[in-house]
Amino acid sequence: MVPLDTIGIIPEKLDELFPPGLSPERKARARTLFLKKLSLAAHRFYGGKMQTLPRCALPSRDWLDVWYTPGVSAVSTSIRDSVRAGLAPAEDPSFELSSRGNTVAVVSDSTRVLGDGDCTPAGGLGVMEGKAFLMKYLGGVDAVPLCVDSRMGAADPDPETLIHFVKMVQHSFGAINLEDISQPNCFRVLDELQNCDIPVWHDDAQGTAAVTLAGLLNALLLAKKRLEDVRIVLLGAGAANTTIARFILAAGADPARLIIADKEGCLHAGRDDLARDPRAYRQWELARGTNPMRVTKPVEAIQGADVLIALSAPGPGTVPPAWVASMAKDAIVFACANPVPEIWPHEAEEAGAFIVATGRGDFPNQVNNSVCFPGLLKGVLLARARRVTDAMAIRAATALAEFARSRGISPTNIMPTMDETEVFALVAADVAEAAAREGLARRPLSRAEAYARARADGEAARALYRRMQEEGFIPAPDPAMVRRALDEALRETT
Repeated sequence: MVPLDTIGIIPEKLDELFPPGLSPERKARARTLFLKKLSLAAHRFYGGKMQTLPRCALPSRDWLDVWYTPGVSAVSTSIRDSVRAGLAPAEDPSFELSSRGNTVAVVSDSTRVLGDGDCTPAGGLGVMEGKAFLMKYLGGVDAVPLCVDSRMGAADPDPETLIHFVKMVQHSFGAINLEDISQPNCFRVLDELQNCDIPVWHDDAQGTAAVTLAGLLNALLLAKKRLEDVRIVLLGAGAANTTIARFILAAGADPARLIIADKEGCLHAGRDDLARDPRAYRQWELARGTNPMRVTKPVEAIQGADVLIALSAPGPGTVPPAWVASMAKDAIVFACANPVPEIWPHEAEEAGAFIVATGRGDFPNQVNNSVCFPGLLKGVLLARARRVTDAMAIRAATALAEFARSRGISPTNIMPTMDETEVFALVAADVAEAAAREGLARRPLSRAEAYARARADGEAARALYRRMQEEGFIPAPDPAMVRRALDEALRETT
């Protein structure tokens, strides 16, 4: 075992913390419990993950009068006068005179946090801060977590509350990242906010779809199969999988060979329950365009399928090994429920899967939106895009896939990882270029300009973070805290 005071807790070394001889299943359960316990202790140790720091110089006391009153009055009146003069949004000085142009609001009502369901508004703060952390460290983007009460005393969450909230705060941000909103509200919120003056992006849906498409393209390349020829089953019909289906179809998959399943069975044109429910318009749209044979049971759909993409109930056991064993030769299994995949990777491999991916970084092939959203959001901010389209998200997916291919892929390495920081500037550049091509960029940049700015900002953010750690402004984790979490996890999984 590796000494805890000398190890960075990273996936490549995580298993070395555990005693040899543990069964794969117990090690997987212990790893999950260890990370949860350590996360809770570390968040308490640091008091959360984010803080606010100035970005401007303060050479002397007099500069306080520049940054605040009376000097700052000129900033307020300049923005006001531009609005009253009817200047185009591209000329809005608020993007230049404030941090708005590089700041994202991470908005959630915390009604569907990871695989844990409704966690109350404040319960989502850990995840929203996590998004903000990754945006800054990986993309050089500032972000503010905002958890909103969408019930306001009512029994059910009201999507109109979130829609109204985002419209109210949009003038403080360059983009909005929606997160962890239960369905079907998540569909309505995203659709209604497309008329905002800034991009509104639903990372659970569009981000997850982009990284899944990227991983699928590379997995199919290794399996020597073509997207238009394979049979694909998507287990789960929430925001993620419905958007994944849309992206996969746009990329060239055959709708007659694609089946989506929800908790009631497989989607098809005979599902009257979907037809009657106006809130299920996304599922009904896909039901009418896929599964022409009207297969009803997921177990039947999976037999002989080439690809299984599961974003459903956390496992293990949601996907039995027998389902995987019934799939076609060189099957591809994406089990991406969080925090526990629908089937453990070792079980899927033992059942015959050629490539297995999950949403977690402590297993090979992490298919997680964390490798997409920092770069994509940086790209739309640089371009001052009006919105994010499916085409822009799919361009981000191809950028991710191409980057992984450029450094080499294998059955256990189909995706870029978060420590390959070059990929975020590449995604930003491709997205900014795509925004300009679609006529959605208020500030069109060449690909080279966008790449240079994105790379410089990302490197500066990481350099600052390293400096803060080296000089002790951010203390190192307490090894005893790590040891306690490990000991408790091993004891509780005996």
